[in-house]
Amino acid sequence: MADPELNFPTAIGTSDATSIRLLGQDLAADLMGKVGFGELAFWLVAGERPTPGEVRVFEAVLVALADHGFTPTALAARLTYLSAPESLQGALAAGLLGGGSRFLGVTEDAGRFLAGALAELVEPPTDDAGWDEVARTVITSARAQRRLIPGLGHPVHKEQDPRTPVLIRIATEEGVHGPHLCLFEAIGRVHPEILGRTLPLNGAGVCGAALADLGLPVEMLRGFALLARAAGLLGHLAEERRDPIGMGVYLTVDRNARYQPPASTRSTRS
Repeated sequence: MADPELNFPTAIGTSDATSIRLLGQDLAADLMGKVGFGELAFWLVAGERPTPGEVRVFEAVLVALADHGFTPTALAARLTYLSAPESLQGALAAGLLGGGSRFLGVTEDAGRFLAGALAELVEPPTDDAGWDEVARTVITSARAQRRLIPGLGHPVHKEQDPRTPVLIRIATEEGVHGPHLCLFEAIGRVHPEILGRTLPLNGAGVCGAALADLGLPVEMLRGFALLARAAGLLGHLAEERRDPIGMGVYLTVDRNARYQPPASTRSTRS
């Protein structure tokens, strides 16, 4: 029996012997078969049910981030599964733990970077020329501080990340193309004149901008990237069961390991 003197409030969900409540709804009667997983994930974090347009953009982000081939996160999951095939959860967790500043974490880094720049504006610009001026200031400042601009550049897509224009188009179609995407696009337009080279706006960065324009907390954007990548990692693990490569990767590295003496040694104390 519950102690009436204890109180742990939650607006997420509760259950009793005959029902489950989630977000103020009856899970079985109101949500199952009626609400998609993407819509539910958005709702759980935002605390408000998203519009159909917001759901479309949000799910486009999840699809964009689900997989990108044999990334370090996918290899970590596969190799962990090779080592401990009885622990699917361990293999999945190993892949998710690799979501950092180079892979997956760029989504949050870009959202934070753009939100920080926007917070310094008295009023947002009303046209591309105004956004370009803001972008010039932002890029110049970042360069002076020797800071990387998250969302610029990609190790594979050297000219254009194919996800970027599609997500911008979808956000525009759904009326949720906001200031974060405006600034992100402006950075893409003006950075060559300041940095002296042209880099693509990458998919992780545009996803961060789009999620921030949906009003989702920028401090939690990495969580959405991990949510998306969990599906991709499950796919990799399923494929590893059907057609494994983990042992080949391990043996290739192990059989080609070459010992080399340390570059320097500590001086011997007398």
